[in-house]
Amino acid sequence: MTGTDPAILVEGLTKSFGSVCALRGIDLAVPRGTVLGVLGPNGAGKTTAVRILTTLLRPDGGTARVDGHDVVREPAAVRRSIGLAGQSAAIQEELTGRENLEIVGRLHHLSWPEARARATALLDQFDLSDAADRPAKGFSGGMQRRLDLAASLVGTPRVLFLDEPTTGLDPRSRLGMWEIIRSLVAGGTTLLLTTQYLDEADELADEIVVIDRGIVIAGGTSEDLKGRIGGDVLEFSVPAAEQVARAQQAVATIGGADPHHDAESGRVSIGVGGQ
Repeated sequence: MTGTDPAILVEGLTKSFGSVCALRGIDLAVPRGTVLGVLGPNGAGKTTAVRILTTLLRPDGGTARVDGHDVVREPAAVRRSIGLAGQSAAIQEELTGRENLEIVGRLHHLSWPEARARATALLDQFDLSDAADRPAKGFSGGMQRRLDLAASLVGTPRVLFLDEPTTGLDPRSRLGMWEIIRSLVAGGTTLLLTTQYLDEADELADEIVVIDRGIVIAGGTSEDLKGRIGGDVLEFSVPAAEQVARAQQAVATIGGADPHHDAESGRVSIGVGGQ
C-alpha cells in the first residue's frame, strides 16, 4: 500500500440474494482525501455495496480493498480503518449522548479517560454539548443523526462510509449535516456517500457514480454528468430479445449517444434533447 493507492478500490463486485441480483459487477475507485457520491434509487444496490465494503456482507465475486486491505481476507484491518453511519441512527436511545460516545470509545479499546475526552471533543464538534447528558431518545431527528455520525468518528477513521445520511431530515438539519461532512473532508478523511439526492451529490462529491439495478450506468464529475444527461431520456421495453438490435437501430438517430440495452429487464434507453 502506498499513499497514491486509492482509499477504496472495487473490481467486478457481485452479490445475489437468492434469485435477486443486487450487484452485477461494479467497479469503483476513490482517491484518498476525496468524496465519491454514489447516486441511485432505492433498490439500486448502494447499501449492498456499502455493507460489503464495511465487512458486514461477503461478496459472491470480485474484489474490494479499503485502505489497502482486502475486505474478505483482512476484515479486522478494514474495520480498524473505517467508520460507518448507516441509514438509521445506530445509537442507544436510553443512554445519554455522552454515554453513547464513551461506550463506542471503549469498544475501540480507548481507556476510560481517553473515551471521555474523545466524547467531549466530538460533542463539541457536532454542537451537541448542551444536550450531552440527556437521553438520546429525547433528541430531534437531526440531533440523533449528528450523534450517530459522531459515533462513527470516535475511532478517527481514515475512510468513512455514509449511507444516505440526510434521509428524513428537515432542510435546516440537512444543510447542517452538509457542513459537518465538508469539514471532515477538509481534514483529510476519504468519504463514500450514498444518496438518492442529486443536489446532495452535486454539493459534496468530487466524483459521482450512478448505480441502477446493480450496475454502474454513469460516472464522472457533477459537470460531466450534467452535460451528458441534461436532456430527456426515452426508455421502452423490447419483449422479444431478437428484436433488440432493430429497436436500438431505430432510435439511434434521435439521441446524442448510443442506446443502452439492459439485458435483465429488456429495457432500451437513450438520452434525447441533451446539450
